[in-house]
Amino acid sequence: MDQKHENNSIGAKVWLPLAFALVLIGGMFIGMQLQSAAPPMVVERGNLAGNSVGQGKIEELIRYIEAKYVDEVDRDKLIQEAIDEVLSKLDPHSTYFTAEELQEATEQLEGSFDGIGVEFMVVDDTIVIVSPLAGGPSEAVGILAGDKIISVEDSIIAGLELTNRDIVNFLRGERGSEVRIGVKRGNDSRIRHFNITRDKIPMNSVDIAYMLDEKTGYIKVNRFSATTYEEFMQGLEKLVEKEDMEDLVIDLRHNPGGYLQQATNILSQLFKDKDKLLVYTEGRAVSRNDYESSGRAFFDVDDIVVLIDEGSASASEILAGAVQDHDRGIIVGRRSFGKGLVQEQYRLRDGSALRLTVARYYTPSGRSIQKPYNDLDQYNQDVIARYESGELTEADKMSIQDSTKYYTADGHVVYGGGGLFPDVFVPIDTNLFSDTYLLLRQYIPEFTFGYVEDNNAQFSEYTLEKFVERYTVSNALFGEFMDYVRTKGLKEELPNLKNVRKELDLLIKARIARQLFGDEGFFTVLNSNDEMVRKALEILKEPDPLVLLKDEE
Repeated sequence: MDQKHENNSIGAKVWLPLAFALVLIGGMFIGMQLQSAAPPMVVERGNLAGNSVGQGKIEELIRYIEAKYVDEVDRDKLIQEAIDEVLSKLDPHSTYFTAEELQEATEQLEGSFDGIGVEFMVVDDTIVIVSPLAGGPSEAVGILAGDKIISVEDSIIAGLELTNRDIVNFLRGERGSEVRIGVKRGNDSRIRHFNITRDKIPMNSVDIAYMLDEKTGYIKVNRFSATTYEEFMQGLEKLVEKEDMEDLVIDLRHNPGGYLQQATNILSQLFKDKDKLLVYTEGRAVSRNDYESSGRAFFDVDDIVVLIDEGSASASEILAGAVQDHDRGIIVGRRSFGKGLVQEQYRLRDGSALRLTVARYYTPSGRSIQKPYNDLDQYNQDVIARYESGELTEADKMSIQDSTKYYTADGHVVYGGGGLFPDVFVPIDTNLFSDTYLLLRQYIPEFTFGYVEDNNAQFSEYTLEKFVERYTVSNALFGEFMDYVRTKGLKEELPNLKNVRKELDLLIKARIARQLFGDEGFFTVLNSNDEMVRKALEILKEPDPLVLLKDEE
């Protein structure tokens, strides 16, 4: 320990060295247990119970602190802070989860949770059911869209200022357990009670699969969970066999990644050849592991466009990188996030877990797209820095952080380090960063829900196609929206409201479409005015979209 620490207070002299020693020793124990096999992006590797915190010297250190330290200490808090400090010296993606945090993270990746199966929103301090999930336990007992949850068991919850987490805690529970809820329906003043048996509820990782035009399908993947490949294939089957799809747009914007194996399974459906390299992983303590195409593509897909942006990370970059390196399609959008690290997950004895970075992944051309992380503050502020530098609005502002040239299958130059660079750049709409837009958009879901309920008759003659073509958000409707916002306490003037009116109108229309026509309505409206989707359709009208790459050279 250096001299500066010796000059600190007596408390710091005692507990800080012990805390760091505690975790460093734990880290050595854990490190000795690492497997040599290269993993998917996140892999459950079993328990490290024999070497978890509380064994040998570590237990001895804790006993001394608890028995002799001048003040009372919170043992769990001490360990947690020390673990966090040690992991902060590694990389941004090595993470420790408490047992509670692990359960929530696992639900996200496993693609399901136990609950009653409803989508809800909070309107005027009341939980309103947007829709019961098809095939779920709430639908089975007769819960309807628009029902307002007044009570759960014997507790009145209407009128309380509950967070989404509070509501989830009320409604979720172990599969097979029963919960009694009371709801009000429409203008009926009585409370109807339903006994709902909780069950496994899927969390979709594929938002939508539908046709953009007569020959082009669109599939939006929001993350790579344990069910993503299955969901993707269900969508692809529908588009090919029922809609005669030829070309495909895969939307990976804002997709943070997940399981690598799910991405490689999808890629195998995009490449007909067997044993084509899709990605490989390698690390200091793990040998190289190649992931290759299976040669069992079930459907014919002609031309492909993949949409990416600054929020596309990890497994998203693996999928886009393989498509780009093999010249299988065109990448449209903005530079991706730049996460090229692979984590393995280790369960600890107390139910917590460590996700430790053990390898890097490389695209087929040999690129690592991981951006630098020597400065964690800079790493975490990277997207803001891109915006401030102009990179999100001007293609020539995209900075190449690794000048090493790599080559695609057809000989086009690509670069690694700092994310994937798109073949075709599409700037961001800067109005989406406007304080006025961000302030007002949060009120749109609850406003449109009430508006459609109160004015349902005016929409009865619309099909989705007619709604997209003909419906406009009138000045009167927008005025009603602003009146609603003011009832929520907004008093400040919004001088640049006119600048973001177009974006707000689109979102209002999309939310109305969702209530009328489901997710397909929502995405059809949004995509009808989406520059990246427009560019994708323009590219796919070319007899050979890859000619665009030759033109750029």
